[in-house]
Amino acid sequence: MLSYQDVVTIKLGVLTTAATDWEDMAGGFEDLEALYAAKVESAATEDTAGLTAAVRAAQLAATHQQFKDAQTEARAIASILRDAHQQLSKLIGNVNDVVEQVKADHMTVNSQGEAVYDFSKLTPMRHDEDYPKYVSQAKNAEAAWTKKIKDAEQKVDDADQGVKLALHEAAGIKSWIQRAFDDAMGQGGHTFNGAAVGDIEVYEAREAKHYANQILDGQKLDSDDLKEWQRLMRDNSHDKVFSQTLLNSLGADKTLKLTNKIDDLAYFDDTKDKNAYLQINGGIADSLATATRIPDFKDANGKHLPFGSKGYNDAFDNWLTTDDAQFYIKFGNDLREHGADKYDLKTAGEVDRVAKEHGQQVRGYQSLVTLMQQGHSSYSPQFLSDVTDGAIAAERDHPHIWNLYGNFDSKNGNGWFANDPVDGALGIMSHNPEAAAGYLDPHAGGSDDRLHYLLKDRDWHVVNTTEWRGEHESDGPNALDADERKGLSDALTAAATGIDPHGPRPMGPTSHTDANNRVFVHALDILSKQGDDMPPSLRDDMAKIMTNHGHETYVAMSDPSGDRHTTDGPDLDRQQVLEMTKQISRSQDSYNLLHTGMNYAIMDDIHNPSRRPEDTLHAAGTAVGFMEEGRYLALKGDQHDYTWDKAWSYHLSGGMLNFVPVYGDALQRGADVITSAWIMDEQQHQADKLTSDSQATFHHRQNQLNAIAHQWYAANSHWADTHTDYSHEQGMYDQINSAANNGNARARGMAGAQ
Repeated sequence: MLSYQDVVTIKLGVLTTAATDWEDMAGGFEDLEALYAAKVESAATEDTAGLTAAVRAAQLAATHQQFKDAQTEARAIASILRDAHQQLSKLIGNVNDVVEQVKADHMTVNSQGEAVYDFSKLTPMRHDEDYPKYVSQAKNAEAAWTKKIKDAEQKVDDADQGVKLALHEAAGIKSWIQRAFDDAMGQGGHTFNGAAVGDIEVYEAREAKHYANQILDGQKLDSDDLKEWQRLMRDNSHDKVFSQTLLNSLGADKTLKLTNKIDDLAYFDDTKDKNAYLQINGGIADSLATATRIPDFKDANGKHLPFGSKGYNDAFDNWLTTDDAQFYIKFGNDLREHGADKYDLKTAGEVDRVAKEHGQQVRGYQSLVTLMQQGHSSYSPQFLSDVTDGAIAAERDHPHIWNLYGNFDSKNGNGWFANDPVDGALGIMSHNPEAAAGYLDPHAGGSDDRLHYLLKDRDWHVVNTTEWRGEHESDGPNALDADERKGLSDALTAAATGIDPHGPRPMGPTSHTDANNRVFVHALDILSKQGDDMPPSLRDDMAKIMTNHGHETYVAMSDPSGDRHTTDGPDLDRQQVLEMTKQISRSQDSYNLLHTGMNYAIMDDIHNPSRRPEDTLHAAGTAVGFMEEGRYLALKGDQHDYTWDKAWSYHLSGGMLNFVPVYGDALQRGADVITSAWIMDEQQHQADKLTSDSQATFHHRQNQLNAIAHQWYAANSHWADTHTDYSHEQGMYDQINSAANNGNARARGMAGAQ
């Protein structure tokens, strides 16, 4: 392996010099070929006939071919050397860039490539009580920068190993076993390599295929070969030539068999090297993402065309007619052909007694999505759409096709297997909100059918609970998976909000595309009509979506009359919003998220200069009453009291907070105050065990309503002091309490006085 000093001191100019020499050599062989043909071949074949002439002609032709092969080999080596110069220059430049960043962070880099901090800088603070923390932070910074240097250094070494492999192959260098075999077959001697190619990645793809073949044949790789296969995938899975060459040589069927065999080795047959096998499978998944990636289509003005838009669809259709699309078309068709086929996988075959007894197999799409989940690269929205549509088509053609015996969730260690490939594909799609929005958008071609199918028509029972009947797609009763609709929940959230549910929090204000809004409105319509039959697994995510669309949701809650309209975004059906509030309130954590989100919306409305101060106070009270009625309706039906089964607690994960729209510091502080007061009210709810809605809402929400009134007064004190009915003394409390009871009553009326 290259050392840090090798990397930062190497002189790459010799590579281009050598490449020029090899190109000159190819030209020299070309001249010799012409001279040989004109002077030797022509003269040697004059006045000859019969067997002797035939033998002589064959010898001359072989020599002539060697001149041609020499040119091919020399030009291939020259191309490899130039490619090496380009790759290594970039990668070494990355190492140097990291070193400069280390220096900018007030550290040095030693000869071993390690970041070093001068701890004497901390000496003046040695008596500070936080001194140990400062030392720890400096050590952590050292370790983090050192890792970045080593990672960049590793990429240089990976590329260097690839160059070495390509040069050996292009030059036709053989192992002693290969040479001995050639000698035994009478094919010994030194010849030029007429099959040489000038692409490093082609040779690396062939080498990766060689290791894949061994696994497919049931062999195990030794330690060195396993490490080399890891390197090949680590170094090249981002390269289109490598990825398409590898996958094209395997085909979809062998790709699915290969990934299953690798998983068998990782989880059953060779667990000591589990990490290595999983890294290789991750590399294959990344190659799949690279090989199937399509161009970023733009309009005439150079603007990105969103996936699912008409402009995108037209551009994609045009692209399919180009040579660049041929791999995508061929491999995609291959995947669809084998998506419903059965494959061996020990995780499925040995998950429980029944499965083990009858040799349970999995389907192609289950293996494909399991592979895709192991990747680190983003898949193109089109590929994600095609895979998901393909799996849906398969289950429509073959009902219960995914049904398997046993549980495949994180509790029993089998959560890595995508037993429901439709849900798994949707989960992957959720990491690309544009892909999710384009896929589920009711206005995109076929998307209305997709969302309706997934939210209403699809049978999510994929766990087989029947007695064995010889086929695992039995028509008997089935159960829901432990993580049912997890992928759908994430994809729906991403599609409606434009936020990756498991990604970082947006840095700026939340904005929504028309597609985001359409997905939200359509999902709200479908799910609210399901009433108490709405899947509990979707409550959290609908709370996230309504929180993220805080303005639209708040307008619907704060004005049940329907007179007020949103300033940005769709007007929501208030009856649907009430029903969804009720369904969300049936789960404590979902309710907490929605209520917290509305506290932010209240503060945003209070500080809206375009709104009349009195209207913002009334709206806040009305919204609180609206939500209180939604909660009452939910719990009244569920357990005949006003609390949840478990003791009330308030906890919001960082992931949930990602969906609270980003506001300024003042609004953030105000929302925190209101939320704290609301928590006090909830704790009182738990203590009192209120059993009916006979008490006025302002008694249930007194702390929260008072806190809102205080925040409102802080923003509107001058106006309030000149309007007696809204004075700081009692007027504003009476106003918000009255509005809360009014909101409660109106919501109750909308619900049919349940």
